[in-house]
Amino acid sequence: MTSDTAAIAAATRPAQDLLARRHATLGSHSPLFYETPLELVSGNGVWLTDAQGRTYLDGYNNVPHVGHANPVVADAVNAQLRTINLHTRYLNSRVVEYAEALLATFGDGLQRLFLTNSGSEANELALRVARQHSGNTGVLVSDFSYHGNTTSLAELTTGLQVREPLGAHVRPVRIPDALAADAGERLLEQALAEVDAAIASLQEAGHGVSAFLFDPLFSTEGLLQPPAGYVDGVAARVRAAGGLVIADEVQSGFGRVGSSMWGHQMFGIEPDLVTLGKPMGNGYPVGGVVTTADLLDEFGRNNMYFNTFAGTPVSSAAGLAVLQVMEEEGLMAQAAGVGAHIADRLRPLAAKSTHVGAVRGRGLFFGLDIVEADGTPAPALAKALIEDMKTRGVLISRVGRHDNVLKMRPPMVFTREHADQLLEQLGLALEALEK
Repeated sequence: MTSDTAAIAAATRPAQDLLARRHATLGSHSPLFYETPLELVSGNGVWLTDAQGRTYLDGYNNVPHVGHANPVVADAVNAQLRTINLHTRYLNSRVVEYAEALLATFGDGLQRLFLTNSGSEANELALRVARQHSGNTGVLVSDFSYHGNTTSLAELTTGLQVREPLGAHVRPVRIPDALAADAGERLLEQALAEVDAAIASLQEAGHGVSAFLFDPLFSTEGLLQPPAGYVDGVAARVRAAGGLVIADEVQSGFGRVGSSMWGHQMFGIEPDLVTLGKPMGNGYPVGGVVTTADLLDEFGRNNMYFNTFAGTPVSSAAGLAVLQVMEEEGLMAQAAGVGAHIADRLRPLAAKSTHVGAVRGRGLFFGLDIVEADGTPAPALAKALIEDMKTRGVLISRVGRHDNVLKMRPPMVFTREHADQLLEQLGLALEALEK
């Protein structure tokens, strides 16, 4: 053993010990990234540092929306924790201030807020509101999607492994992709015909239609790009059948797409309910459901709804600080500019590589289809690229039906300089695949 290999072995032993302790307490089924898991110990902005002191550019994590260890958020949480932190059955101005600031970013029809602890809880509550309002139970979802971990959500999960069978009240539909190689002129017509058939099937089975639940970026699906007229076409059909439209903005919201604050605004529609989660508190647990005054009042008249840890002064302070940083640093406009720069640079990278298909995404959520030379999905190559990028000091992931779409979704403080560093390393990694 050389001195170099001895040093590497010594550095990996503590990580191996930690992994064994994790398996002994949390079990071995909780997923971890990378063949050799990373032990991360600190973060700052778009940078992460591991236990061995190596620094990585974070091209993946959307929970630290305004940057890892953001001091404005940390100071706001700390100050509020040192003042008071109670549930919403007492009046507190911080909670109301946050609700006012958040609702100001939505359209005129969406002016009420339920606060929750997570995106899963938000989606569960939104489905409950839709069932009670419509009197129906049927739900339309994408045929490769994920919206949370509750029993109700597991029964409509189509994009992850779950033991629960697909609910009899659920109809999955294939989202049309205008970037697909086989996308033809009749793509929209055929996709909407499938939606019509799914609605008819729910009605014939006695479930009716309560909701269409969708992620505006169709991110789990692989950042699909539906043709113009699809999302608003589905929304119109669902509403005609008595159901509600639920936009899951956990991944697409808070300015990430660059062109608008919320992903659903890309399609010119206003959902009946919008569900929120991960980025709201920059790592502090916050979730929410934004809806209309009529729907909130209808639900409130029939249900005593409260939540001990949702809408606390501390979670509200975190949420307010996120909105403050976004405004003061112009992060939505930055996402638009940096996102356009990234798209412009990804296209020539894709053109040079026999292993890249479509360039995907909007703003600061972008990706590449990784394919074999014959154009078929190449999940093994995508995995190899992700491991290679890690060795190059850049963290990314993958997503999609075939697990072959590179997934890049960095904190919103990601600048053009950071983007150029990521793209330089990605270009080198793609070149290595060609050899």
